[in-house]
Amino acid sequence: MRQGLSGKLKVALIGATGYSGAEIIRILLRHPAVELDTLMTANVDRKETQPQRLSTELPQFYGLCNLEIEPLNLDALQQRNVATVILATPNETSHELVPSLVERDFRVIDLSGSFRLQDKSLYLKWYGFEHQHPRLLEASVYGLTEINRDAIRNARLLANPGCYPTSALLPLIPLQRQNLLDSDAGIICDSKSGVSGAGKSPTANTHFSEVTESFKAYNVLRHRHTPEIWQGLGHSQLIFIPHLLPINRGILTTLYARVRPSVTEEMVKECFGHTYGRDPLIRLFANEGLPEIKFVAHTNYCDIGWKLDGMHNTLIVICAIDNLGKGAAGQAVQNMNLMLGLEETAGLL
Repeated sequence: MRQGLSGKLKVALIGATGYSGAEIIRILLRHPAVELDTLMTANVDRKETQPQRLSTELPQFYGLCNLEIEPLNLDALQQRNVATVILATPNETSHELVPSLVERDFRVIDLSGSFRLQDKSLYLKWYGFEHQHPRLLEASVYGLTEINRDAIRNARLLANPGCYPTSALLPLIPLQRQNLLDSDAGIICDSKSGVSGAGKSPTANTHFSEVTESFKAYNVLRHRHTPEIWQGLGHSQLIFIPHLLPINRGILTTLYARVRPSVTEEMVKECFGHTYGRDPLIRLFANEGLPEIKFVAHTNYCDIGWKLDGMHNTLIVICAIDNLGKGAAGQAVQNMNLMLGLEETAGLL
């Protein structure tokens, strides 16, 4: 194992100043077995500049982290003998960087969407660029932790899931695997997210005055997380509608799914309990009300609750996560822990 002087495993983060990058830093600074060794920027405009102190860019880390954000230098990164490289970079940047990192034998965790979809032909339509690395797509492991643990442990390239797909797939996959859903019926996925899900770069639609005291649907039938959800289910019988909430962080997803006529409330409860009953970061609301965003904000929990409408054979499942926690940085660290042979919840509880 690649350890620093502290005896902890050394980790590098490329892309430190975005919302997900900052959340990763916050988690790793308190991690009992990992040392945040290197911060680098992949911003082309800053490649020739001098390193910038993290606390200058992100004052919330003043007195907590003395690292500098260095220009990207893969040779220097290799000399530091880090155990894992985490990418919190835009899609096109990850697409460019990952091949070089894998070639240098780094274990990579990518928070972008660049290696999530197995079908390279989907990238032009949904992400706006042509994917040039089909072999890496085949080799990448989709990091939905509670579903893919065995593959994650041995992953060399891990594609961290999107926040919306995490909130949809964690509830739906167990129901599908237990054959509780009507396979001929469609599913409605109605999701609401805080503004940080749009990333840190400002746009006309994410300014405070545009978001506050309002609530809207966006990217209807064309959100790039849609094919990721379809891929996880193995079919496209799901309509995904995202909405923007006037809050900083959190996702509440409501799923409407037709179940087989013989399905009962107890069967649904047993299904979720069998799948997630021992998972420390998934909380099941069987008879204790329903999940809310405020229950999961600033945590790495995924809360799942449900109600069965027996008259119409319709199951309503409600899932809440923090889009920066379980939907991004928290799940990335959870996956990192598995990849490095550490306690899965290290640094997360």
